[in-house]
Amino acid sequence: MAWDPRPLGGPERPDPRDVARSVWKHLGPRIRGRLPLLVLGVLVALGALTAYAQVEPDEVGVILRLGRFIGTVEPGPHLRLPFGIDRINKVPVQRQLKAEFGFRTTRAGVQTVYGGDKPELAREALMLTGDLNVAVVEWIVQYKIKEPYQYLFKVKNVESMLRDISEASMRAVVGDHSVNEVLTTGRQRVASESKVLLQGLADRYETGVEIQQVVLQDVNPPDPVKPSFNEVNQAIQEKERAINEAYAELNREIPRARGEAEEALRAAEGYAIERVNRAKGEADRFVRIHEEYRRSPDVTRRRMYLDAVADALQRAKQKVVVDESQKGVTPMLWMDGGKAPATAGATAKTQEHP
Repeated sequence: MAWDPRPLGGPERPDPRDVARSVWKHLGPRIRGRLPLLVLGVLVALGALTAYAQVEPDEVGVILRLGRFIGTVEPGPHLRLPFGIDRINKVPVQRQLKAEFGFRTTRAGVQTVYGGDKPELAREALMLTGDLNVAVVEWIVQYKIKEPYQYLFKVKNVESMLRDISEASMRAVVGDHSVNEVLTTGRQRVASESKVLLQGLADRYETGVEIQQVVLQDVNPPDPVKPSFNEVNQAIQEKERAINEAYAELNREIPRARGEAEEALRAAEGYAIERVNRAKGEADRFVRIHEEYRRSPDVTRRRMYLDAVADALQRAKQKVVVDESQKGVTPMLWMDGGKAPATAGATAKTQEHP
């Protein structure tokens, strides 16, 4: 027995098929008369929608006509053949893209959160150096798309290819350097050499990308040897500090020694000049005394004697007179530098300077 949708005891509901037949009976002739116009309007609307394309400012449009490359278009609005005959693939050539190795950024912002605990990331960052040591190298490759045609059609998966050649180039460069260079002083050189090698591989495989920068994000020794490596670094830093302190002391002592030597030389030169001038003065004095002695020997001899006695008595602190014929010491008092008294008599006159 078929189910009757009409409620028990309620009004009878109309059959939907009867309603559809009634509507088609009244509207069918009108629709059949305007059907071509309706189809044409739909086609025109679809054509208008599929013929318009907008390329953003940081993009370049690659036109494919029935799947074949025919050219590129610059940013802005463009018209194309509708209904999928022309397709425009938009390639962000002005946008800087990046690939991370050994870690992944899980949340970017003021406090960026990185994730790198997965085993595949650890294997990606673990590398062998040139002196057969192991280093954990995390780096970033920043690149742009410079050839949209090569980027779309020469390589099936450019991102995967770029990751492979980036890892290969970094391992090759790290393998040519020692662990100390990779961890400390040679990081910038490693990044520069890796960038050059990576760009060469990208051009060889026609990836269509331009490598902007290779940045070593973090380089560390493996966790099991980190304490020993830190002790070695501390010892190296202490050694460098001792060397720098020694150089500082050297830079202080050498100028001071040079100054003292220069001072001694100048003092010696001054003393030599003084001695020479004094000797010249004494020689000149002797010559003049000799000339005076030749003209008047007695007077000059007496004068020299009196000058010597006066000089000796002036330097003497105490004076003792032992002359038995001397009745008093008054005539001797003027030897202290005073003027001889008028009553000194003939003794005083004989001791006056001529």
